[in-house]
Amino acid sequence: MRKMLCILAALVATVACSTAVSTVSAQEEDGFVSIFDGKSLDGWAVHGGSAKYKVDDGCVVGECVPNTEGNTFLVYEKSYGNFILKLDFKVDVPGNSGVQFRSHISDADRVFGYQCEIAPGDPDTARIYDEGRRGHQKGRVWLDNTSDDVLKASLETYKADDWNSLEIQAIGPSLRTWLNGVPVANIFDYKDFEGFFGLQIHQGTQGTIRWKNIRVKDLGVSEWKSFFVKGDEGWKIVDAYTFVPECWSFTDDGVLVGQHDDTEARDGLVVSHIPYADFVAKVDYVFKGGVNSALYFRAHEVDTPWLLRGCQDEIAGNGKEAAIWHTSGGPGLPGRGWLGADDEFVETIRNKGENEWNEIAVAAVGDRVVTFLNGFRVVDLTDPQIEKDGKLGLQLHGGSQGQMWFKNWQVIKITPEQRALIER
Repeated sequence: MRKMLCILAALVATVACSTAVSTVSAQEEDGFVSIFDGKSLDGWAVHGGSAKYKVDDGCVVGECVPNTEGNTFLVYEKSYGNFILKLDFKVDVPGNSGVQFRSHISDADRVFGYQCEIAPGDPDTARIYDEGRRGHQKGRVWLDNTSDDVLKASLETYKADDWNSLEIQAIGPSLRTWLNGVPVANIFDYKDFEGFFGLQIHQGTQGTIRWKNIRVKDLGVSEWKSFFVKGDEGWKIVDAYTFVPECWSFTDDGVLVGQHDDTEARDGLVVSHIPYADFVAKVDYVFKGGVNSALYFRAHEVDTPWLLRGCQDEIAGNGKEAAIWHTSGGPGLPGRGWLGADDEFVETIRNKGENEWNEIAVAAVGDRVVTFLNGFRVVDLTDPQIEKDGKLGLQLHGGSQGQMWFKNWQVIKITPEQRALIER
């Protein structure tokens, strides 16, 4: 009997071991790697306020120290760019919390960057907040504009006294979250493409949060490619060409100046050599006068004085900044006019001083296009009729006494594989 029991015990152990190996193998096939060993906080460091962190029963536990100043963050000391992060959390004592991603630390030991919100029993759980930077700025709390219906559906999955699953995906400009498998935030943004993870405990009167099963699939890093490059002989344009080239010249510090008078009917343009279907692009500019200007995208060459037909991320020196205008291609190829704008909000965020720089950006994936001015979303448009690819370009409008300054014109291309993840 004793021998039989030993054999049975060995069989059970073998099966258990085999099951464990199968589980690990499945995880390895999926590409997820644990960043918390369940036993220690090795590889993690505390920054910010006075909250306490410990390991208990295979979990990271963060506890608020009541009535102390400053939010506290347990930071994983490795940087990630594109990724899928999965974890489970449980609220022992209600209090505000969150999961930082693509985040950074200032010289004053202040953590800033994207945060996936944890607000027990609140529909804001799994929304995206910009900690220490754009949150509660310009009349906006959140980076996402998630609908009330989506927030209600996700809140219905929340388990107050049990474990909840959280998933965060960052692919290029696309940031998405899921609460207990239900999609919540789905935004485009362009401020950070790499940074660390962190577990936040918000300052306040109470709050104890547990996290476990923290694992990540590393999907590489998206990097900006610049169209303006400094070489041995000064600044030059790469991977693009100039239309009406006599309009364009570089200053010694890398500013591309476009200038002509009202006798020049043609637009001065800088046009990318290749088309971009799914991408994020940005440029800094000073509008010095003239009719208007633009960052063209998904545009195609046509036989007109303005050369390009397609979409413009508008530069106008007024409330139409970062609006989307669809230009015509001449007779038989009409444009669609304004596709989206937010004049009132733009007037609160654009820099209006003489010679003061603004930054315009656009992200496009499939039918969805989002524009930005100085880091704030202006237009978020889904349009099945919009062009699906085309050239990027910078415009100096013809037929006017115009001048434009441009610098830091950059792009990130989104691959078909990345788009599939973005749209899953």
